[in-house]
Amino acid sequence: MMSSSACNDHSDNMNATQKLKFTTKLAYGAGDLGPAIVGNISIFFTLVFLTNVAGISAGLAGSVLLIGKIWDAVNDPVIGVLTDKTKSRWGRRLPWIFYGAVPFGIFFFLLWIVPPGMNSLGLFWYYVTLSTISQVFYTIVNLPYTAMTPELTQDYDERTQLNSFRFAFSIGGSILSLILAKVIFDSIANRQQQYLVLAAICAVIAVLSLYSCIWGIRDRILAFEAKRSQVEESESIPIPEQLKIAFSNRPFVFVIAIYLFSWLAVQVTASIIPYYVVDCMKLKESDVPTVLICVQGTALLMLFVWSNLSQKVGKKAVYFSGMILWIIAQIGLFFLQPSQLGLMYVMVLMAGCGVSVAYLVPWSMIPDVIELDELETGQRREGLFYGFMVMLQKFGLALGLFLVGIALETSGFQEAVQGQAALPVQPESAIFAIRMAIAPLPTICLILALFLTYFYPITREMHAEILLKLKQRKEEEHG
Repeated sequence: MMSSSACNDHSDNMNATQKLKFTTKLAYGAGDLGPAIVGNISIFFTLVFLTNVAGISAGLAGSVLLIGKIWDAVNDPVIGVLTDKTKSRWGRRLPWIFYGAVPFGIFFFLLWIVPPGMNSLGLFWYYVTLSTISQVFYTIVNLPYTAMTPELTQDYDERTQLNSFRFAFSIGGSILSLILAKVIFDSIANRQQQYLVLAAICAVIAVLSLYSCIWGIRDRILAFEAKRSQVEESESIPIPEQLKIAFSNRPFVFVIAIYLFSWLAVQVTASIIPYYVVDCMKLKESDVPTVLICVQGTALLMLFVWSNLSQKVGKKAVYFSGMILWIIAQIGLFFLQPSQLGLMYVMVLMAGCGVSVAYLVPWSMIPDVIELDELETGQRREGLFYGFMVMLQKFGLALGLFLVGIALETSGFQEAVQGQAALPVQPESAIFAIRMAIAPLPTICLILALFLTYFYPITREMHAEILLKLKQRKEEEHG
């Protein structure tokens, strides 16, 4: 066990006011590389892997993803409470990442194995079991990681910088995973071997990135833990009370609805693109990562453009601009034919502009909601509101993938036969279902999101008034 004097030495040397080193920020950002790579590969390729490699029907494949993601959302609060109560010489969070990193990589890899000799139902339960276990270990490493942001620094501006490092690694990891997929798909002909090699490389990168994070931030975290142990912890709010607080905040209800519809559009589009590229546009499977890189790369670049533009014209105007571009792109994709590849890439780039807004604007609305809650209640509850957003994201992902699976199943989609080199030729009904999933379904979600955004109650003027009143209150309290 680490002695109390050692902890105090840490505390003396690195107190809460000391600025973070560049290497500490870099190490913290690296911790999101692994979960980002794993999450990105899962979103884009799990459904198509289950139908086109494992040979599971689209309906069962969608159910596998639905069960796994709902379980992921459910286990979040359980593991969150356990990490808060953990006591060790390494503090509360680091042991979870340290011991969870290797199983996290192993169970992710096992998800991409096709056991020989199993029928469709046996494969279904194999992937359901592995998916639920894999999601537990994802939470074990990712939830403590995200919880360490306020523990590394209590400085408002420095937290923003720290998150910029995190999201740079997160988006960079997503693009890296697609580049790896492109190289591997071009180099290996066997479909099952493609995914095994990709999963193995991604698993190794994920584990190493988590350990590099632990190594780089451990001293700073120990300093925080030493100071925290001297302060009495506040009692946690019961979940029913949290629900009551969150949903009594009217702007928050708007934000989560906007985010839900935006995220549904993102997830449905992401999961159907591999089918659209191969079955509708008649391209090779190795071309799928190229299309996805165009979407992700455009979304990354446009984040900076939309962010700067929102300061001039406001969040609503930016959201409407991005969504209209995206809706035009989705409708265009519905009508494209295999000979129109140039137009397809134009539409993909336009869609990337909209995806960028879907990420940026709802998350930028949350601080406004938190400040309104602080004005009305006198308390800041970032964890409560952000926690509901993360849970909603996972439910949205589960629902989106499940809907796509069911739509393909009912359209007569033909899953692949294990060991068969060529993919089956899809009937026209399945091709039409894929086109419906790439255009009308996301478009309906986006239109509903636009409608809600129009009536979102916190305007630029209202937000300025909230900030002014909060400032006046603080001046009176210290006055």
